[in-house]
Amino acid sequence: MEHDALDAGEARYELVISVDARRSGQYGDADKPRMRERIYRVLETAFAQAGVGRDAVHMEDRGDGVLVSVPGRIAVTRLLGLWMVEVHENLREENRSLLVPLGLRVAMHVGPVRHDSRGISGRAVDLTCRLADSSVARQLLDRERADLVLAVSDSLYVDVVSAGGKFIEPARFSRARLALKEGEVSAWFHLPGRPAPEIGPSAPEEPAPTASGPASGPASGPASGPASGPADAPSAGAGTAPERVRDDRDDEGDEDGDASARYTAQGDLSVHRNNVYQQPVHIGRVTGAGPRKD
Repeated sequence: MEHDALDAGEARYELVISVDARRSGQYGDADKPRMRERIYRVLETAFAQAGVGRDAVHMEDRGDGVLVSVPGRIAVTRLLGLWMVEVHENLREENRSLLVPLGLRVAMHVGPVRHDSRGISGRAVDLTCRLADSSVARQLLDRERADLVLAVSDSLYVDVVSAGGKFIEPARFSRARLALKEGEVSAWFHLPGRPAPEIGPSAPEEPAPTASGPASGPASGPASGPASGPADAPSAGAGTAPERVRDDRDDEGDEDGDASARYTAQGDLSVHRNNVYQQPVHIGRVTGAGPRKD
């Protein structure tokens, strides 16, 4: 996305999107390129399907994810609605061949963004990255055995989500309080295709088991032993999820092994075979249909 030299460095109100991969630190060096290819394929295909030109958005690579900013001329409702539906559908298609599916944490916020030759910056960018990296987002993804979790800022929920729209259902979002580095904030969490997630009372954080430590099976039964699957499928540890958490991590770091306490879970809840979901998850286009115009 090109910017005139005259207004370089001036803040523009844009939609910021942060996308992070679940437990990216547990992918081996040889596996990460395939993981990254999947992320870009999912996102860029969704932009095309939602009628958003790739050259109309700014995208920065983050190693284990992508940072995006979208100018105000593109309706935020299109990204919150149709684009998110397409991202979810594309991700499910990618995961059909994987024993351990790729999980994505997506966060959105609208605020002032500054562009320079190296990328974007500003408090809006910081907040968006914090939301995607929050323990609530991380652990909802695991506890619900989901492919995708969306976190939106309180202002974005109030200004846009609460009014509803095409593929935007405010009743399917749940509010949580987060204690971030910048202070305490509210955020709203959504699992596409599912009812509003339950976010329970606060509890102190506890360290998650290490990847090399003992792991018991999921709540539905004991694990039968190490699972075999595609070479690029990582192992994962158990976790819990609070409503109110202490989140002192930097957005650039990768500490996917860390978790905080709320829900008690045993084993690796991110592992599910043949993508068997416990609740209806399909919304939007029929899988396999061509690109849709908004």
